[in-house]
Amino acid sequence: MKNPFSVEGKVTIVTGGGTGIGESIAKEFGQRGAPVLIASRKVENLERVRDEIRKAGGKCEMAQVDVRDADQCDKMVAEAVKHFGRLDVLINNHGASIAAPSMNLSANGWRAVVGINLDGTFFCSREALKLMTARDGGCIINMGSIMGTSGGVGAPAYCAAKAGIMGFTRALAREVASRNIRVNAIAPGFIDTDMTAPLGPLRPLFEQQTPLGRFGEPDDVAWAAVYLASDEARFVTGQVLSPNGGWHMSQ
Repeated sequence: MKNPFSVEGKVTIVTGGGTGIGESIAKEFGQRGAPVLIASRKVENLERVRDEIRKAGGKCEMAQVDVRDADQCDKMVAEAVKHFGRLDVLINNHGASIAAPSMNLSANGWRAVVGINLDGTFFCSREALKLMTARDGGCIINMGSIMGTSGGVGAPAYCAAKAGIMGFTRALAREVASRNIRVNAIAPGFIDTDMTAPLGPLRPLFEQQTPLGRFGEPDDVAWAAVYLASDEARFVTGQVLSPNGGWHMSQ
């Protein structure tokens, strides 16, 4: 009987793969038989995740990359091809935010957040598409956020970048559909990671606003990525899947 939602053998890049949601995605794909290349700026995080995936029997390589640099993104994609021979799935999970209201956010702060989230998604996707179009097939999954649709106090650059990612996802999906390349996004709600840790005393309020009554776990996002990368999602493109516990219904 066919294994549903299989990603076995699908060569996958996971940016931001050293911590949080990216770590969970990389481990989930690795244990399901996908050769994985994880990428991030911090080598120590990458080494830990790579070693854990290998210890569990998976195939994993790593690449240090600052996604704001297009050349580094190009080299990252080339690393995946060097190790695994091709690229089937790109998961643009990298992200960063600065907590500051608009009037206090510097120009450099704005550029850094937009650069990491939005520019990096474009740079990585552009290079991956060169391989995918040559093979007439592939899958790109971009990481948006519920904040990209609802907005959020004190994170204007992050909200703008995530909204841009979801718009880019739909535009790119139209552009490459004829080449059998699917492009989708995941827009998580509040997930229990280091990024949401600063919410601190506000966490109970957000949990109360969430119909399921809790923050999500990184695996809740990883399983969404597995579905979108699998052949079972072969008729799904240009979509934004939002695992948010129903939080959007309270807004």
